[in-house]
Amino acid sequence: MTSTGDVEGRAGPPLWWARRRDAVVDVGLGGVSVVECAWEGVAFAGAAGVPTAVGVLFGLLVGSTLVLRRRWPVAVVLVGIAVAPAAMGFLLGVVGLYTLASSEVPRRIIATLASMSLAATFVVMYLRTRGDVEADHLLVVALSGFVAVALTVPPVLFGLYIGARRRLMESLQERADSLERELSLLADRAEERAEWARTEERTRIAREMHDVVAHRVSLMVVHAAALEAIAARDPARAVKNAALVGDMGRQALTELREMLGVLRAAEKPARQTRAQAQARPVPVALAGSFEDGPSLLELEALVGQSKAAGMVVEMVVHGEGAAYAAEVEQTAYRVVQEALTNCHKHAPGARVTVRLAHREGEVAMQVENGPCDGKAAEPGLPSGGNGLVGMRERVLGLGGVFVSGPTDEGGFKVSAVLPAG
Repeated sequence: MTSTGDVEGRAGPPLWWARRRDAVVDVGLGGVSVVECAWEGVAFAGAAGVPTAVGVLFGLLVGSTLVLRRRWPVAVVLVGIAVAPAAMGFLLGVVGLYTLASSEVPRRIIATLASMSLAATFVVMYLRTRGDVEADHLLVVALSGFVAVALTVPPVLFGLYIGARRRLMESLQERADSLERELSLLADRAEERAEWARTEERTRIAREMHDVVAHRVSLMVVHAAALEAIAARDPARAVKNAALVGDMGRQALTELREMLGVLRAAEKPARQTRAQAQARPVPVALAGSFEDGPSLLELEALVGQSKAAGMVVEMVVHGEGAAYAAEVEQTAYRVVQEALTNCHKHAPGARVTVRLAHREGEVAMQVENGPCDGKAAEPGLPSGGNGLVGMRERVLGLGGVFVSGPTDEGGFKVSAVLPAG
């Protein structure tokens, strides 16, 4: 049903009825009650000494009130009690009590009206039976009580049962609707978490691709520039630089192949459980593993690659190394790698210092370069502006501290502190 009372394009039920079927039932019962009361009105007119037409008309009015039982059940029961002395309205009284008991009327009102109907039926039956039957007084009382109870208690009890059942069904329907809304909300939240996980994974992959490609290709460009400059006058060194460029390219391809292999391996279980994923939302696992990434032990080799590319770089280590979590070591390596890449891009010919400090519960790293000497040519490497952003995201993601900025000497410094756990 819509808000305008239309059901599938047809006009809704009239007046106060919720369904067309209810209107048909009430009108049908009202018609039967009208016929009954009109018939009983003939006897009432004879007993009261009024014209028959008046008795029939009175019966018609009394019987027609049953049509109002769903709208005004109290009024219908009161009418039934009022006409009880006229010995009419049997169907009106029974159906009225049932409707009253099954409605939302307070129980005290139901009990009061049911008691009044019981008393009225008992009195009418007692008076009529005592005058018509020559019998013992106790028998008349028992018979009158039995009829009164039979006409009052069953409709009331049945109405109470139907009303309680209706309220139970409404409560269950409300609970089902509430559960459906909660499930829909949970599904939406699961989808949001899955989308968030996918976004995080894409960001992580982008950082890894940037670190791998940017550093290796930057070194290749530097070596290629040096190779171009010395190819004619120093063939031996040119051959060495060409070999380094080849090594850098192969290392870059190897790392990219490993990353793509991890991504393909992560796609297989997702394809196998697609039907399960549609049946219920599951969290998206981050592709890749920190276990296969670089570690702090590879920092010297990383610095050596920059030295081979012509950078004046020094590495200083403070404290003794400890066993750090794999993601901590990989993040520390990537920070130093990206900082050295930026030195190749933006500070050619500058002196660079890489510091690594092992402290209690944390590891700190710093890459600082001095001002450019002005002799080295700019390598012309493009910059997307994502290097410092990626480093900051990595460090803050592990609960660390990241600081970067120019130095007083005209250089640039990148510092990061990571918790050991």
